[in-house]
Amino acid sequence: MTKFYACLGSGNCFKPWLAMHQLGQIFDLTLIDVLKGEQKSRAYLDVNPLGVVPYLITDKGHGIGESNAMLWYLAEGSHLIPTDSAERAEALQWMFFEQSKLEPFISPARFFTTILPEQRENRASDIKNWQTASEPGLFRLDAHLFDRQFVLSSGYSIADIAIFGYVHVLEEAGLSMRDFPAIRRWVDAVTRTEGFQPLADLGQSKSKAA
Repeated sequence: MTKFYACLGSGNCFKPWLAMHQLGQIFDLTLIDVLKGEQKSRAYLDVNPLGVVPYLITDKGHGIGESNAMLWYLAEGSHLIPTDSAERAEALQWMFFEQSKLEPFISPARFFTTILPEQRENRASDIKNWQTASEPGLFRLDAHLFDRQFVLSSGYSIADIAIFGYVHVLEEAGLSMRDFPAIRRWVDAVTRTEGFQPLADLGQSKSKAA
């Protein structure tokens, strides 16, 4: 069985977890409490020497790091990856965009605003810088989604899941969804896709095929 190591509340952990739910894949979930430092424990380092989550071990024993790499592996051959080569490249383009223009800024701003609020005042300057740095990417995404339902013209895909991970909680990073109406509409569309499970349910594993 596929083994998945994740922490609660993480947008990066949410991505492969959501994909497995939507694809009806069976997996065993182990939660790692990063706030307690469990990702650096000897037991977990024996699983993943890099000491980070998420982490996936396939049913053949192969370890995969990086949330978007997990998405590509999990969705291979399914409706979540386009069959057209140009659209496959476009999906990768948006997944790279998410990791370079969105996640590096929304994630830490959210962490010190919502996940670890006792540090909010001390990190106020950093939070403001991260918020400002996220805006070009968010405005670009909003413009892209202006006249389409999902990121790719062919429909819902892993590109949507990759971007959704942190963008749908941008208000927890101190940003306003009102500034991005197309993103707000897209978030609603993603939540209505078949098999969708919210981030709040991340602690649940998949015990049987859908």
